[in-house]
Amino acid sequence: MQIFEKSLLFMNRRKFISNGTKAGLIAGSVANPSRLFAGKEEVVHHPKGKAEHCIMLWLAGGVAHLDTWDPKTLGDPDKRKTGSAYPAIKTAIPGVKVCEHLPRVAAMLDRFMLIRTVNHGIVDEHSAATNFVHTGRPTQGTIVYPSIGSIVANQRGNLADGIPPYVVVGYPSIQRGPGFLGTKSGFVYLTDTEVGPSGLTRPSYIDSARQRDRETLLNRLRRNYVSKNPNDKKIADYDAAIGESFKLTKGDFMSAFKLKNEPASLRETYGGEFGQRCLLSRRLVQRGVRFIEVSFNLNFINGTGWDTHNAGQKNQHILIQQLDQALATLVTDLENNELLDKTLIVVASEFGRPPEFDSGGGRGHWSKTFSVALAGGGLKTGQVIGQTDELGKLPVSDPVSVPDLHATIHCALGIDPSKNLYDGSRPVPITDRGQPVAKLFS
Repeated sequence: MQIFEKSLLFMNRRKFISNGTKAGLIAGSVANPSRLFAGKEEVVHHPKGKAEHCIMLWLAGGVAHLDTWDPKTLGDPDKRKTGSAYPAIKTAIPGVKVCEHLPRVAAMLDRFMLIRTVNHGIVDEHSAATNFVHTGRPTQGTIVYPSIGSIVANQRGNLADGIPPYVVVGYPSIQRGPGFLGTKSGFVYLTDTEVGPSGLTRPSYIDSARQRDRETLLNRLRRNYVSKNPNDKKIADYDAAIGESFKLTKGDFMSAFKLKNEPASLRETYGGEFGQRCLLSRRLVQRGVRFIEVSFNLNFINGTGWDTHNAGQKNQHILIQQLDQALATLVTDLENNELLDKTLIVVASEFGRPPEFDSGGGRGHWSKTFSVALAGGGLKTGQVIGQTDELGKLPVSDPVSVPDLHATIHCALGIDPSKNLYDGSRPVPITDRGQPVAKLFS
């Protein structure tokens, strides 16, 4: 007994757990001999889509699903009457209605798939919910989980040299980051659609000769520092990121931001700043970017953005109208360029909003059910997944968890959602037991 106890002190903890698991399997096989000869673990076959790109339109703040994709009985914000704030209209999908402020999208809803029963149990707070919808996991323990954009970048890589696999059009945040996957799976971000990432644009007072001198000096410093720290993975990742950034300045990537090269009529059709971001996303897809997140963070159009507490509800229709214009144009533009089947569009936010109105005539936060709209991606469009109750508060059929949503996106892009990534030696499945929505695949 003493020998056994001493051996445990020196046994690697992970090896001990692994050995214990094997012992349990052997013991189970004695009781059930068929398991002993079952061979490898059962392989789960997920559908494999053919999409090459994903554009996520991120509506930060929490979109009221009753006022957009899942209209219910008409309410009244001024009278605090529970229900939708706007009348519903018919769409290209028979029997399916959306808000009256989405007429362009309604006319082409056959290119879309509405998932009306997405839900999660994370606290109804913006940061925590945003992190969960981006990573598919709650913040916990010592693991910093990668965002879905970083996973796509890691698994699919870039389509061309000098083109980043992952771009965020909006402000950066840790929720959108690579987590344990490291810098190489991170994003390039920008806030100015016509200039591009500020760090990739050479200042006017730096001529070509001076730029070459600077790069020569920097390369010398990089080589020396890496040689002195040959086993430091973080330094290696950072050095690789610097190398990639130089490639971005010299390739076709920066030409994507010359939006004035597009016909004026098309730019006008896309609409304002959010529309121009959507136009940029199409140009980035054409250059080979795998995952693009476009933020609709124009928060002061209605005073609150999509976080429609109190008076923010009164001008929410302006946001919805801009979404309708930009989204419908993006779908049409991708279709005209033969890119819609290759590009999955995801319109999402961190949660929905309840059917009741607060004391100021707005709505609170609601994560127990909300809607996510998908379009294109080579999936089976023209359908609605899930049904909510008469108030839009809870799923009645086909609930879809956030890990399920992630699995669906990954499968559309040809990524196995059950595959293990590794945080050091620790295996971490790409999704937290997420299952793709089978009805969306042929």
